[in-house]
Amino acid sequence: MPAKNGRAAHHRQVSSHGYSTKSVYFAFFPAFRKTHMLLRLKRSLYLETIVRVCADGLLLNASAMAGVLTHALLTHQVTVAAMMTSFVIASAFLCLVGPVVFAAFGFYSKGRFYAGRYKALVILQATALLFLMLGFWNDFVMRHCLSRVVVLASWATGTALIGMARLWSWLWRIVLERDNHGPHAAVARIERRVLLIGGAGYIGSSLLPRLLQRGYRVRLMDAFVYGEEPVAGYLKHHNLDVMRADFRNVHDVVYAMRDVDSVIHLGAIVGDPACALDKDLTVEVNLMATRTIAEVAKANGVGKFVFASTCSVYGASDELLDERSALNPVSLYARSKIACERVLLTLREGTFAPVILRFGTIYGLSGRTRFDLVVNLLAAKAISEGKITVFGRNQWRPFLHVHDAGRAVLAVLEAREQQLTDIVFNTGSDEQNYTLGEVGEIVRRMVPTAELICSDSVADRRNYRVDFSRIRRALNFSPEYRIEQGIQQVLDAIRSGAVVDYRDPRYSNEKLLSEGHGREILKPTKDWANEMLDGTLVGAAAYALPREQAAMAAGVGQ
Repeated sequence: MPAKNGRAAHHRQVSSHGYSTKSVYFAFFPAFRKTHMLLRLKRSLYLETIVRVCADGLLLNASAMAGVLTHALLTHQVTVAAMMTSFVIASAFLCLVGPVVFAAFGFYSKGRFYAGRYKALVILQATALLFLMLGFWNDFVMRHCLSRVVVLASWATGTALIGMARLWSWLWRIVLERDNHGPHAAVARIERRVLLIGGAGYIGSSLLPRLLQRGYRVRLMDAFVYGEEPVAGYLKHHNLDVMRADFRNVHDVVYAMRDVDSVIHLGAIVGDPACALDKDLTVEVNLMATRTIAEVAKANGVGKFVFASTCSVYGASDELLDERSALNPVSLYARSKIACERVLLTLREGTFAPVILRFGTIYGLSGRTRFDLVVNLLAAKAISEGKITVFGRNQWRPFLHVHDAGRAVLAVLEAREQQLTDIVFNTGSDEQNYTLGEVGEIVRRMVPTAELICSDSVADRRNYRVDFSRIRRALNFSPEYRIEQGIQQVLDAIRSGAVVDYRDPRYSNEKLLSEGHGREILKPTKDWANEMLDGTLVGAAAYALPREQAAMAAGVGQ
């Protein structure tokens, strides 16, 4: 695990804003940064290639020995000297020519990322060619020094050994997929490795303990802009590997992606006001980084990729909206999420299966609670100030407790492939579609001393009522929390003193960013993201990684 070797130290030596000295240096000297990353990746590739070539040599030697022994058992007239001679001849040819043939078929480069069935076909082709060459060399150069039985038995054994060595991870995933729904599901889950990006945020800090409780091995990647407090109780958990890093950095993403089965991407600047502070930063964090993360995940053979989107993509509509409804974003935040969804849909192929969860408006308490969301805010104002002020009381919103948002992610993570024929899921429940005026009424019933002040003036144009039948049908998902329970959590937290001042900047994404904390902005280097937001890019070619980043993403996993 990264936390147990020297390279992890780089991620733990950080400034007060969550960025390492080296990362800041790289930001001002991009040429040095690229050279440094290429050298590290090439060194890693070189060492891994040597190990894999040596392993293939041992397997080919074993296949040659199996061929010689098979011939001896069938004939009963072969001397030990003849057996040794046959073995040396076959072994010398296979060890010299085998790595060349395997390299030509991509065994030491792109072949690692082939889908299971296609990888099996490539292995069959490569071993067949290698042993066909051995047969021709034996017949026309060595004049039948080797029995054809030796060649055929060596080919059969070599194909089996090389195949098992390269297909074991694919076969193991199939076993886990079956066991996840059988009596040994808990045991199978222990071996699952998950990369949780943005796991110290509002939803992530609620999801993390549930992943650990269910036996997942979790790598948490976060810059800890909100500090470590949201997940402080789990930082020393034996199944948690903490990687303090900025997910905009492709080198850090490549490093974090190693040896994981699934990726949960929650990292983003969330909310309309926070995103509106700086368009370039929002585009870079929400959109450009998501594309890089998805490209690297796909290159590393990650199967499940769970992405947190939002029902805000529907914008303003008087209709009941489902996943097939037209999108009508009214904010940069929603536009950035739509662009991310398009990127992921374009990348979906083979074993790479991104699933997009469009969350309703979240409420309730987690490790990193927010009070810039309507339910939590109205409840806090009612108990602290005695007033519940609602603007746009006839506007609709779907609501979802933060605990249930985490449950939805887990449902996707543990779902069978046939349950995920759909890609996009509205995440919430039909029963928790409320107008803002209705939310105000619920809060007043729970805090009867508070005054409800409703206004028809609209500061936020969003208005959407959402259908959640797809996720209920496919994943049997329904929320455990009602909105009254979330409000009660807020009231109890303020009354008990657990929350001293709900107006503290740490409870608001917009305030935290506007006051400068965590806003070390790296200038965007590409224009594709802004163009996509404006709807000018069409086609899969627009979503490819820059050449040097794609090479690094593929190279490190070889």
